[in-house]
Amino acid sequence: MAKENVLKTKSFDFAVRIVNLYKFLKKEYNEFVLSQQIVGSGTAIGALIREAEHAESLKDFVHKLNIGLKEANESKYWLGLLYATEFINKKMYESLNTDSEELLKLLIASVKTTKNKLGK
Repeated sequence: MAKENVLKTKSFDFAVRIVNLYKFLKKEYNEFVLSQQIVGSGTAIGALIREAEHAESLKDFVHKLNIGLKEANESKYWLGLLYATEFINKKMYESLNTDSEELLKLLIASVKTTKNKLGK
């Protein structure tokens, strides 16, 4: 049986939560600008991790994960803005923000580990 890829699983689960947040923002607030920003960055993380699975080289792998890292950081920004502007409540913010921070930590660890393999 194959070992579970925690980063792949958590990024997919986060993307599902972000899509549900997007639907909530559109339904409850008829909000179209911020919701598109968060759905873009929040779903890109997992897509980039999937791209990295078939990277052409370790350098390409690190590059894709670094872009995923940027998207995770951007997602944290949009979540903070949605909370500060009262589109989401504290409970929603804290839960999603915790997930995004966990993804950031996992991505940072993966990038560092791979860079060590590259001798950088």
